[in-house]
Amino acid sequence: MATTLIKNGRIVTAVDDYFADVFIDGETVAQIGKDLQVQADQTIDAKGKLVLPGGIDPHTHLDMPFGGTTSADDFETGTIAAAHGGTTCLIDFAIQEKGKSTIEGLDTWHGKADGKATIDYGFHMIITDMPVERMPEMTKLRDEGVSSYKLFMAYPGVLYVDDGVLYRAFRQAGLDGTRICMHAENGIVIDEIVREAVADGKVDPKYHALTRPTRMEAEGVHRSIAIAEVADVPLYIVHLSCHDALEEVKRGRARGVNVIAETCPQYLLLDQSIYDQGFEGAKWVMTPALREKWNQESLWQGLQFRDLETIATDHCPFCFKDQKELGRESFTKIPNGAPGVENRMSVIYDAGVVKGRIGLNRFVELTSTAAAKAFGLFPKKGTIAVGSDADIVIFDPDRKETISVDNEFTHHMNVDYSAYEGREVQGWTETVLSRGRVIIRNGKLETRGGGQFVKRVGVGELLR
Repeated sequence: MATTLIKNGRIVTAVDDYFADVFIDGETVAQIGKDLQVQADQTIDAKGKLVLPGGIDPHTHLDMPFGGTTSADDFETGTIAAAHGGTTCLIDFAIQEKGKSTIEGLDTWHGKADGKATIDYGFHMIITDMPVERMPEMTKLRDEGVSSYKLFMAYPGVLYVDDGVLYRAFRQAGLDGTRICMHAENGIVIDEIVREAVADGKVDPKYHALTRPTRMEAEGVHRSIAIAEVADVPLYIVHLSCHDALEEVKRGRARGVNVIAETCPQYLLLDQSIYDQGFEGAKWVMTPALREKWNQESLWQGLQFRDLETIATDHCPFCFKDQKELGRESFTKIPNGAPGVENRMSVIYDAGVVKGRIGLNRFVELTSTAAAKAFGLFPKKGTIAVGSDADIVIFDPDRKETISVDNEFTHHMNVDYSAYEGREVQGWTETVLSRGRVIIRNGKLETRGGGQFVKRVGVGELLR
């Protein structure tokens, strides 16, 4: 097994910040210490750089069918792009076809990923129905290392499930010591608002946002927290986008409900005004939609006060040409989603750490450690410690880059635009190791493939 010595770096985890060397033996961290005198197959000088745990993105959609097309990044291109941005593990969403087995859905996603991924990955399971007779599948999924499930209050007729299915799945997940991920928007009401808008000829991309009011997200969050409280299951609100929804999370947590929430860089950095560009706004049609700018300050405060615990991307890219253009006649036909898996670490470091909104330890926690703890990956991932996987990012805190589809250092995603086009950021991923393998060196891909499926423990196991 190859050995690597990382020298002279500043190691930052969610709780520590110190200067030391890291010795990697094979796939794991073997020693950490000052001026280690060991022989290694290769030495990497990290002087002047941050040595961080590899990023964990707990919310991506690779090779996912949606709206008559398929997301533009598969497990090959998506994981390579993630690695360039400093992410060394992601959790994607396998989908159960309505009326079919969740186990079949898991097998399908294993087929999509196996042999293609460059970084490690896990799966959540999207549940689209769950009759009583198939509930034992959830326990089997847990035993297969899929210890979290996603359900939708949105997209009636496609992914939506009613409150009875929600409670049934919530209760079983709680009994199994696993976690529920919730897309919380009142899709039934939203569809009525959309119907009225289309009938009035309001079909431009901006109406995607105007037909999905924040109160409908807040109502979904409130209802899912109430059901989770009764079902006694740990709850994770995905892609929380607005002040109204955050207030519901804060109320739930204040009364002791086991609920945590993620937000995404797009809700922290972009706002509803971006839709005022005519059809160009289709690039940012995602669900939930971008909100009025004033919501951003509430979300940053939520991160500071720990009412929001993770930052994921909801990376679900569709090319503007041919894919987003499916909705030229109506926003209802625009595939929902935007790219971002490659940009997360840099944009959050710049907007958070450089701008003084969060500290370095909190940055690591939000982009790696909290997700590892929430989803059964810690302490193998999400930290730098003896015995942990050698998923390590050497990060230049001073280098500036302008994010652009034309910049070879910031765009490796298989999509024809950048959601953050023209944004200058400070903080750049230089070198990336995944289980001890150097996959990115000085911004260039060195090793392709080798990513493995990670079986995750249940939440109950993690807490014992």
